[in-house]
Amino acid sequence: MAFVKYHVACPSCDSSDAVSVNDDGSAKCFSCGEFFPNYDKPVDIKDMYTQKRVDMKVHFNSDSFVGVFGKLTDRNISEETAKNFGVRVVYDTEGKISKHYYPYYKGNTLVAYKIRNINNKGFKSEGDIQEAGLFGQQVCNAGGKYITITEGECDALAAYELTGSKWPVVSIKNGAQSATKDIKKNLQFFDNFENIIICFDNDKPGRDAAKSVAGLFPPNKARIMNLPQGYKDANDMLMENKHKEFVDCFWQAKTVTPAGIIRTSERMIEWKDRTKKESTPYPWQGLNDKLFGIRKGELVTFTGGTGLGKSSITRELEHWFINQTDDKIGIIALEEDWRRTVDGILSIEANDKLYIEEIRSRYNEQELDGLYHHVLGTDRVFIHAHFGINSIEEIFSKLRYLIIGCDCKWIIVDHLHMLVSALSEGDERRAIDNIMTQLRSLVEETGVGLLLVSHLRRVSGNEGHENGVEVNLSHLRGSQSIAQLSDCVIALERNQMAEDKTEANTTRLRVLKSRYTGDVGIATHLLYDKDTGRLKEYTPEDPVDELVDDLPF
Repeated sequence: MAFVKYHVACPSCDSSDAVSVNDDGSAKCFSCGEFFPNYDKPVDIKDMYTQKRVDMKVHFNSDSFVGVFGKLTDRNISEETAKNFGVRVVYDTEGKISKHYYPYYKGNTLVAYKIRNINNKGFKSEGDIQEAGLFGQQVCNAGGKYITITEGECDALAAYELTGSKWPVVSIKNGAQSATKDIKKNLQFFDNFENIIICFDNDKPGRDAAKSVAGLFPPNKARIMNLPQGYKDANDMLMENKHKEFVDCFWQAKTVTPAGIIRTSERMIEWKDRTKKESTPYPWQGLNDKLFGIRKGELVTFTGGTGLGKSSITRELEHWFINQTDDKIGIIALEEDWRRTVDGILSIEANDKLYIEEIRSRYNEQELDGLYHHVLGTDRVFIHAHFGINSIEEIFSKLRYLIIGCDCKWIIVDHLHMLVSALSEGDERRAIDNIMTQLRSLVEETGVGLLLVSHLRRVSGNEGHENGVEVNLSHLRGSQSIAQLSDCVIALERNQMAEDKTEANTTRLRVLKSRYTGDVGIATHLLYDKDTGRLKEYTPEDPVDELVDDLPF
């Protein structure tokens, strides 16, 4: 017997060139040491499986497949469970399982396989697993009462089987180290499940990852399972048929809630040694003088009558945050298409009215590309790309995704009363109370800085806000919860009907509430620049250039 073929692939350890083949058809792998009596003639397994060569390429979006459905005997997982998740196995020439193939999907499309080599316990993947969702996500319902998250594919299969195949189970892709990243990318998927059970490995990395993942979800939604001493994971318990014990742990999973109560006698050092709350300045000095800037963890409401420039203010602030911070910014402008939002931000950058097509057409493609890439090409700006909303649940799901999934530190919502229209409640005050409470809770939970636009109610009398009536907190439309739950309320005032063009184009910013400084009253004046479309700060005594007759707001 002598070798007649060298440097061929090993069906056991995935080496591409470690096998030498003898003249009688047997072979030996000099990487893993495996011996193959019939290397060139794989045997049939029980005459019921058709198995392709294990070194084949994976062809996604086709009828080809890798391996066969069968019981994962090495993991005590039934064929029915494996088949439910689409997991296949590959056998060696002696009829033993040599590999598991775990499918990964993006939506309903198979995009990758993760492959476990049983002999050397190694993993590799084929296809675009970075683009894939969680393992098992493709077989989950759109929502339900319970869903379990595990730390590995076999643990997901085991947890599904241990709980009687009643509730969906998914797994993160690459162990505890990827847990937070994997879940962040799929937060919206979990929104429609009432309870999220986290069943990670019973070791320090697993316990730490479980706490980190639990913190991504709203309070009281996530529960962490504690497995019995001596069992590392769900698959360990299945291997010993501990179904009852696992189910007991499932029902005893503890809801993750903040402690919330402290003993002040023990906290003096922490009270003195707290982290300084960093302020980001506003683009206008008058506001900074009154408010000392804006801070993450604050809910700031801008309000004003119809046509007084609330959207122009938010445009300036969006551009300001992009240029003056390194933070990511999320924008939900519910009354306009995302392109109009982009037009407004780039107009600030260009000092020109790019939102007017006749003006935008003066710029060549290279100039427009340069503006876009400089301001919006840094992967820091996320914009809601749908005119209007379907439900309040959907919009809060998107808010949570922007804050946690995209890591946005500043959120601009324009405007509150479009959110109210998404609720089926006929009582506007109750709807506003509900929404403001949720927004306040989201700010407290995540520490995001949230800028909210709100409308004013009509005032009695012959003059309204379009005539420059002074705004107070009682003018906020719908509910006093807007004032109560906001950290700061800033009103826009302008007399659109004034005969004096300077007065008609000047917006006063009046601070109605400042929880941080307590300083209220007129903060600054902003004058519309007819040439650039910008708002620039000035004092009424300053000389001004000729102004346009038509108002830009």
